[in-house]
Amino acid sequence: MDRPLARSELKTRFLRLIGSGEPDGQGPIPGSDGQDRILAKKPLWRRYWKAALAVVVAAGGAIWLLAGQGGNVYRAPLNQLTIATVTEGPFEDYIAVRGAVAPFTTAYLTTDQGGTVKQVLVEDGAMVKAGQPLIILSNPALQLQVAAQQLTFEQTRFKYQQDLLNIEHQIAQLKANLQRDKILLDGNAIAPSEYRREEEEYDYYVKLRAATIASNQAEQRVRGTQLSGDTSGKADIANAGVEALTIRAPMDGQLTALDAEIGQSKTQGAVLGQVNSADRFKLTAQVDEFYLGHVTPGQEVLFSVDDRNYRAHVSKVYPQVTGGTFKTDFYFDGAGPTNIHVGQAIDLKVELGGTSRAVMLPNGPFYQETGGNWVFVVTPDGRSAIRRNVKLGRRNPDFVEVVEGLKPGERVIVSGYDAYQKMDRIEFDTGGTHS
Repeated sequence: MDRPLARSELKTRFLRLIGSGEPDGQGPIPGSDGQDRILAKKPLWRRYWKAALAVVVAAGGAIWLLAGQGGNVYRAPLNQLTIATVTEGPFEDYIAVRGAVAPFTTAYLTTDQGGTVKQVLVEDGAMVKAGQPLIILSNPALQLQVAAQQLTFEQTRFKYQQDLLNIEHQIAQLKANLQRDKILLDGNAIAPSEYRREEEEYDYYVKLRAATIASNQAEQRVRGTQLSGDTSGKADIANAGVEALTIRAPMDGQLTALDAEIGQSKTQGAVLGQVNSADRFKLTAQVDEFYLGHVTPGQEVLFSVDDRNYRAHVSKVYPQVTGGTFKTDFYFDGAGPTNIHVGQAIDLKVELGGTSRAVMLPNGPFYQETGGNWVFVVTPDGRSAIRRNVKLGRRNPDFVEVVEGLKPGERVIVSGYDAYQKMDRIEFDTGGTHS
């Protein structure tokens, strides 16, 4: 009997503990007259529901807050991040580009007639004078064509001379007849109508002679222009085609990019080299396409060579974008550097605007990966950073202008965001590991 009683007692205590069962709230007190009863205890869920509810609400709030701050979390080593502070101060609107020295003027050597390279009279890099022979081509077919043209011209010229002699002969005869018939007309030996007919015929041949001479002169000019490009009409027709096979310097300067070897075949219009102005230079640079609407002709450019400062200005902006950049030319203001050479690299400072006061964030790799649309802002406790949408404006090599979304004193991750593109929050790991 002891064992069953012990089990019954354990059961009773267990029911009391969980707050249910008849013995805890319904049975009389042992030893009483049956009217005194044990007061029932509240169940655990009734006694602790407020505390449990608070825990559930807190947990839900934490989950909601975490979701609000960003559901995707990245744990990154703090020592691998670059953090900068937002400040307010004078912002200088300029960009730094890498320019190169280029000739101010370039003239290309092209072939008016195709042929085989027969002679190269100068070397690449030589200084040349305008009109100086540089390359001689050979073209037997062209020479035969020129000979045929010369023969045709000679035949035409002979026919012209023959026609002109015939006209002159007619004019001379008519003139003699008019002189003779004038006497007969005065003596009424011939009719006046006959004399007028002879006068009209004489006038016709005089006009025919003038027209024949003018036509011949015009034909000579056209032939000379076609064969030699000489519009003066004094070109040597016989040698015009051969002269076109001699490539001459179009201006004074330095011969560069020479592409002519003896025996090479060159087609009509082929580029054989170029002549660069030797005493005048300009600067050229490839500028990031982001600044295509910001760089305009006339803007000031600053640079230094051998510790001396110089000024230039934007002269031309080429709108074509290639490989994410566009080409820009710069001309010197006043005397440029004297000890520079074509191809030399020079750092340029292109002034886009004046200096103004602005909220600024130090420039960094983050901009290229976000386009200036969002950043990671460090929380006040310094343990993490939250993604935030911002609006950034002008840039220079050192700072980015903050238009909205950040306040002075806030700290921002300015290093690269390549690993955090889809993250909403970054937790800092001060131990040097990440996940």
